[in-house]
Amino acid sequence: MAVKIVRQPKKIALIGAPSSAAAFSLGSEKAPAALRAAGLVEKLQAAGYEITDHGDCAPRLFADDEEHRRARNLTEIVAGLNDLKLRVELAVKSGALVLVLGGDCAQVIGLLTGARRYYKHVNLLWFDRDADLNTPASTPSGRIDGMVVAHIIGKGAPELVRFWGEAPLVREPDVTLFGLERLDPPEQEFLSRSPMRHNYAADIQFKGGAKAAQEALAQVHADAHDFVLHLDTDVIAQEDFPAVNVPGSDGLRFEDVRSALTEFVKHKNLLGLDVAQYNPDKDPDGSGANKLVELLVEVLTARLQAFETPAPEPAPGATEVSSSGTTA
Repeated sequence: MAVKIVRQPKKIALIGAPSSAAAFSLGSEKAPAALRAAGLVEKLQAAGYEITDHGDCAPRLFADDEEHRRARNLTEIVAGLNDLKLRVELAVKSGALVLVLGGDCAQVIGLLTGARRYYKHVNLLWFDRDADLNTPASTPSGRIDGMVVAHIIGKGAPELVRFWGEAPLVREPDVTLFGLERLDPPEQEFLSRSPMRHNYAADIQFKGGAKAAQEALAQVHADAHDFVLHLDTDVIAQEDFPAVNVPGSDGLRFEDVRSALTEFVKHKNLLGLDVAQYNPDKDPDGSGANKLVELLVEVLTARLQAFETPAPEPAPGATEVSSSGTTA
């Protein structure tokens, strides 16, 4: 029997994915608790949202895992994704916008897989200064965080490539990379022949965050297809947000990130958002958590306002795209 998903614009389903197993250091597993402690839930409720908190998955911790140097901590990563996937399925079925607090970047695989339970076609908007297109064959580190997109498009360790069951989880033409600044040579070579659209940080700064984001939404076909947004907080320049695992002095200024994120989040076909790489161990005074919470509340408030604003009347003969999903 088919299940029809009815979107609930005023509802957010919150899930914690406290994992650093795919990362480059400990600390990011503490992010969900730190963001909750900084008042995320209360501030979203004050903005007008109804929050269903699905709690935290079991913590999965960084380890060197010298026995598997080409793809470290796979067992822990897969166990965490299985936990997250089940929570996401429940959240997506409710019609709420799914907000996953990570954690490492690999958690987006659980978000995408849970969404695919009810949506046959899901696109991916990857907001990150890294392409994460390495594989176990090309990786300089063995950390899965540097290979997440490769696994999503079906290249890499079988445990992750087949996590959805039928690779790829998202097709290459349905992925748009936004904010790129660091690329390894194998990643550059791959992008030169891939249909994936990609947007460099320097070009985004030149155009401005809002305009560049609108163009990226067109690249990911957001008006026609539902999509998931991945935000790696290390896309923000170190001067504006240093509390991440792998900071860099280049990247996007905070204002451009805010402008772009606002455009992404207020789009009606956004199914879910995951936030990755904030590291409380590098944020002793909690100022990074407060800044990130304020950013999330601001852009999600803009989303709520966009839904509350009456849509313009369609032109004669125009066909309206429905925001719903079904599965057999």
